[in-house]
Amino acid sequence: MEPSAWRDASTRNLTHDWDSVNQTYFSCYHPLVVEYRYFAVLWGCLVTITGTVGNLMTILAFATDPCVRTRFNVLIVNLALADLLYCALLQPVTTDSYLHLRWRGGALGCRAFGLLLTVSNAVSILTLCLIAVSRYLLVQQRSTFERLFSARGLLLLLPSTWALGLASFGPLWPVYVFVPLVCTCSFHRTRGRPYTTILFVLYFFTGLFCVGVFYLLIHRRVRLAARAVLRHRPSRRSSRKRVAPAAGTEDDSGVSSRGGAPTCTSEVDSQGEPPAHRAGATWYEEPGEPQPTRSALDSHTARARASPEEPATTLPSTSPPSKTPPSTSPPSTTPPSMTPPHATQSSGGDELKRLTRMCFAVFLCFVFCFVPFLLLNLADQRGRAPQILYMFCANLTWLNSCINPLLYAVMNPQFRRSYHLLLTRAFSPQGRLWRALRNRSASC
Repeated sequence: MEPSAWRDASTRNLTHDWDSVNQTYFSCYHPLVVEYRYFAVLWGCLVTITGTVGNLMTILAFATDPCVRTRFNVLIVNLALADLLYCALLQPVTTDSYLHLRWRGGALGCRAFGLLLTVSNAVSILTLCLIAVSRYLLVQQRSTFERLFSARGLLLLLPSTWALGLASFGPLWPVYVFVPLVCTCSFHRTRGRPYTTILFVLYFFTGLFCVGVFYLLIHRRVRLAARAVLRHRPSRRSSRKRVAPAAGTEDDSGVSSRGGAPTCTSEVDSQGEPPAHRAGATWYEEPGEPQPTRSALDSHTARARASPEEPATTLPSTSPPSKTPPSTSPPSTTPPSMTPPHATQSSGGDELKRLTRMCFAVFLCFVFCFVPFLLLNLADQRGRAPQILYMFCANLTWLNSCINPLLYAVMNPQFRRSYHLLLTRAFSPQGRLWRALRNRSASC
């Protein structure tokens, strides 16, 4: 055989051997999942589109709407960034693997994918822990909350979640491999032990358990506060009857109406802080929504006293006093434009409960999506369960990355209004074009 022919034959053999290696180590083919993969591909496409659009809208709503730009929503944006990383970058690659029933990115791409996947999950869990801690400190220790979740504190906490996730799962770089049971790349089940077991326990069991404990403590605190309000309600009912409904009061959505135009309230109101504490609060104040100062309130009170219904008081004159009978009209109570304190406290308390319920719903969705897959891995240490069961539980975890924006839209009026504005702005050019074409066809 000539040298050139021998060289070509060797190249073909090496290529065939390398293809067989890829087919062996990067394939998830099984007769039982050939038909199931089409459902997984359709599910993956829906998660990619819904999650990318929803999480991107959450970030844009925070960037463009002053009503949404609060310190607490910074944590929501950090969670949206982790979900956006998965939906926009990792989920399409996973869907491609299910479509072809094999990994097509090579060994290096598989390790990078596994690292990004575990880091995004770690950031999600750490952010959920921070959200639960912030909710608990808000209702239990306000001063500690102000120090820990200040603007400077958030600048340290949020990058720390990404740094800690990368530092935790970065050492597993040599053991990220393709896992045929779930047709994706992750760390090896046994080669990384006991380090992988420690991370598994710390993040998924300890972290999620602590989040659940904090929400139980929040529920207990809110229930005690509700009982205290019920005990004092009979004494406050009579005072409510004497006070007329004032213009500019807040509704239960945290949005106030001044002169018919909806404006966003400060974060102090949304967290349930009485208006008496606004002057000394260190919360982030929304742009375009100045807080009333003491001088402004004094001038407002002076103008109310000088109104035609109640004449202003003048200096005593030297003329003899007149013998007019005293006025029998009842004394004025609260000025018409001033909100009663108990109304603001009630509105803030409702907003606090709503935000807490939203955060708890996000946590429950995370648990619902990941617990079946975690329990399956714990119960089936030897990997004897059907591959289609592993794939279904893994596909259930995809839902976690796209469901959070839907929860924000349903349970948070400010995010719902911001999403509506973004969609209106996005589709307004198409709407104008459609109306122009319709008018032109009608004229013809």
